[in-house]
Amino acid sequence: MPHKFILSGGGTGGHIFPALAIAKCLREKYPDCEILFIGANNRMEMEKVPQEGFEIVGLDVAGLKRSLSLANFSVIFKFTKSYFKAKYILNKIKPDCVIGTGGYASLAVLYAASKNRNPTVIWEGNGHAGLTNKILGKKATTICTGFPGMEKFFPKDKIAFTGNPVREEILNVPNKEIGCAFFDLDPQKPTLFITGGSLGARTINNCIQEGLHFFSEAGVQVIWQTGKTFDATIPETNGIKCMPFLREMKMGYAAADLVISRAGAISIAEIAVAGKAAILVPSPNVTDDHQTQNALKLIEIKAAVLIRDADAGKTLVKQAIALIKDKEKLQLMRKNIQQIAKPNATENIVKEIIKIISK
Repeated sequence: MPHKFILSGGGTGGHIFPALAIAKCLREKYPDCEILFIGANNRMEMEKVPQEGFEIVGLDVAGLKRSLSLANFSVIFKFTKSYFKAKYILNKIKPDCVIGTGGYASLAVLYAASKNRNPTVIWEGNGHAGLTNKILGKKATTICTGFPGMEKFFPKDKIAFTGNPVREEILNVPNKEIGCAFFDLDPQKPTLFITGGSLGARTINNCIQEGLHFFSEAGVQVIWQTGKTFDATIPETNGIKCMPFLREMKMGYAAADLVISRAGAISIAEIAVAGKAAILVPSPNVTDDHQTQNALKLIEIKAAVLIRDADAGKTLVKQAIALIKDKEKLQLMRKNIQQIAKPNATENIVKEIIKIISK
């Protein structure tokens, strides 16, 4: 009989895209396997997952409010309803393994799976475990982590440091000459790559906008992905390439001597696999300030520079220019970030799943 897998994760791309990467790898290993996604209704997974050719079922779930709120009664009701729907699906399909990558639906599905005694794998990409995975980790069969040193959140004997899945194109980043040629830039000049994701990062964008002339005066080339919501004003000068969205991300990394980015788990994983020095400006608008915790993991091994969002206006441009001119420090950071680089992270996670279903 073909193997059967259920994956649950969603709400953000940071939960959905790793789940899709795992599903695709499972399909490569077991071409005849049956894969079902379970997500949250009206969230982005309900659109993204079918686009990749996978079936998905939606649950009516919502996030718990961290403060006292009457809305939490509705959240609890929805969770209970979703739990029993998930349990019904599990009993019907009888999966070999249930995999959770975080998000509202993941808690209901993985909790039901643990009650059903289905083998479960959870993936925690951040350096600070989220509430959902803290709860699920106690009953999970295996916990795959994106960072080392996660024993303070999970039972040590259940942890596998697999790394975080990255887009396939990042596994083949070309050299600087090819990257600079793509943007019509000079490979002999220091090059800075700024990315805040598809939606951009307001603080970073404002700092770069105000500091563009300083980069030009310092002879630093700039590749700037602003995101779709920022309207940049570009001076008439060579060496500044600006776009709202960069489809060829590997070329941005290829050209870069230094990257400025937020500190999401997947962003850090891509920077590590690309082998680049980075300045990280964690978003202050995330649960449990987990981006700062991610950045601190790199600070511990001297693999990145951390600038707080509140301090970026005063120091980001100045530190970026100083760092990109310091070739010795850049080289040390590139060497140190290799400690957390896991180019085969998706395969590592699937190997853990295979271990479970082989028993």
